[in-house]
Amino acid sequence: MAPARPRRALGWGFFLSELSVLFRRRRTWAMLLALAAVPVLIAVAIRLTDDGQGGGGGPAFLDRITQNGLFVGVTALVVAIPLFLPLTVGVVAGDSVAGEAGTGTLRYLLVSPVGRIRLLVVKFAAAAVFCLAATLTVSVAGILIGLALFPVGPVALVSGDTVSVGESLLRSLLIALYITLGLLGLAAIGLFISTLTDAPVGAMAATVVVSIVAQVVGQLSQLEWLHPWLFTYHWLDFADLLRQPIEWSSFGANAVLQLAYVAVFGALAYGRFATKDILS
Repeated sequence: MAPARPRRALGWGFFLSELSVLFRRRRTWAMLLALAAVPVLIAVAIRLTDDGQGGGGGPAFLDRITQNGLFVGVTALVVAIPLFLPLTVGVVAGDSVAGEAGTGTLRYLLVSPVGRIRLLVVKFAAAAVFCLAATLTVSVAGILIGLALFPVGPVALVSGDTVSVGESLLRSLLIALYITLGLLGLAAIGLFISTLTDAPVGAMAATVVVSIVAQVVGQLSQLEWLHPWLFTYHWLDFADLLRQPIEWSSFGANAVLQLAYVAVFGALAYGRFATKDILS
């Protein structure tokens, strides 16, 4: 009967403990508040400068905000995807293992006992939960500020059809899930990088740089053959979820690509972590 407690501690208890640590950090809440500020700034700027014509350049769906405040959340996600979301995910994923080593708690976790595979799985799962929390923060903040500052009604989709407010909110949730899925590949890369160093800041920076480089490469026509293999390739393809009926092909392609990155970099992370001497 004695082993019962360690086994239970290695299950959901360990995962919930990891989430508790992650979401009790001031840094985590500071990043979420910064993400929530993105749609607020967009909505306030549009409200203060609206000339009643609804035209002009800018991110996708920006010109629809004055007609329907529900588009604030979608527009904010378009703005946040290239930099703000990868930045926050890079911080969490890059800190996952390197942060434990930097604070001297990694050896303690492995002696608890926590197997190395289980540790990596829990760290990645916590990063995935943060990806969802970050994306929902942008979307929900956008919806709320849109409700406060602009008229809200049935939503005109990119296919020309109109859906009710309730269905549009459901589609907003699907978009958040789509983007969360798209960030999992970056989270896996960050986890792998985190196993390479005991310096969390370096792992965070490297993960963010990888994200930026992938997006830059994705803009180079000379490397067009490489684009479908980049984890950023489908990041902005969620417009297919705003069609009637919903076009699921991009969702499936995004899932396959991200899961491939998770498998490859998860294996690399384990290969590195399993042979690493834990000195801190």
